[in-house]
Amino acid sequence: MVRSRHYYIRKFHRYFGVILGIQFLFWTLGGLYFSWNDIDKVHGDHLRKEKRYLPAALNLVSPQIPLRELQATTDVDSINSIQLVEVLGLPTYQIRYYSKEDTTQNAQPGDAHGGGHAVASSKVQLANATTGQLMAPLNKETAVQVALNNVVAPAQVEKVEYLAEVSGHHEYREKPLPAWAVTFSEPNCTVYVSAELGTFQAIRHNQWRMFDFLWMLHTMDFQTRDNIGNLLLKAFSFFGLITVLSGFVLYFVSSSAMRKVKKKAGGL
Repeated sequence: MVRSRHYYIRKFHRYFGVILGIQFLFWTLGGLYFSWNDIDKVHGDHLRKEKRYLPAALNLVSPQIPLRELQATTDVDSINSIQLVEVLGLPTYQIRYYSKEDTTQNAQPGDAHGGGHAVASSKVQLANATTGQLMAPLNKETAVQVALNNVVAPAQVEKVEYLAEVSGHHEYREKPLPAWAVTFSEPNCTVYVSAELGTFQAIRHNQWRMFDFLWMLHTMDFQTRDNIGNLLLKAFSFFGLITVLSGFVLYFVSSSAMRKVKKKAGGL
């Protein structure tokens, strides 16, 4: 029996509709959650204290002082940046630099100016901006204090973890490492503090975690969750469009109006 093109269009539309419909459901659920939630609350802004700034009347030493001290103990090749930040109320220089060892190992043939800066990641040294004395990375106690200074009261610490590395699915992915993860039972959240930078980096709570999970389903990036240009998403978007168009085609070729037009055309 010769089957009509309506049959094949209907089959294609039915099976692709079921497969793609599951992803369409995820997209819809994600869109509803994204649009019905305050993005500032998702970011955890309501769990943070108001940001504090350093006063203008500061007696600061020149960044050259800690820089000379750093060069005395480290083979500094070049400076990425020097930034003034506040660490537990203390004016602090964040010195980002490249060492000669890093630039030599990461240099590519033909690169100009040592080359490897595009590949190597900069190192960080903290220094007291009022004395010029170099500071060690944050330990557990100081990291907890930084976290407490950023979370609204009352705050109750539940546990503290040191993170040297994280997976692509971790809620602290693509953030400075190593870091301290300070989990609070009250409020229910986890604060991440960079050990080397000495500063607050992120706050994560259940509303953010649900957002992140739905975002993974939305982008269909099951590796890093944030790549909106992945092949799977492109494929589903393309076949989704084809499925929708096939529905329109199926409607027109099977509608009673089209059958009447065909009958009239055949009777002429």
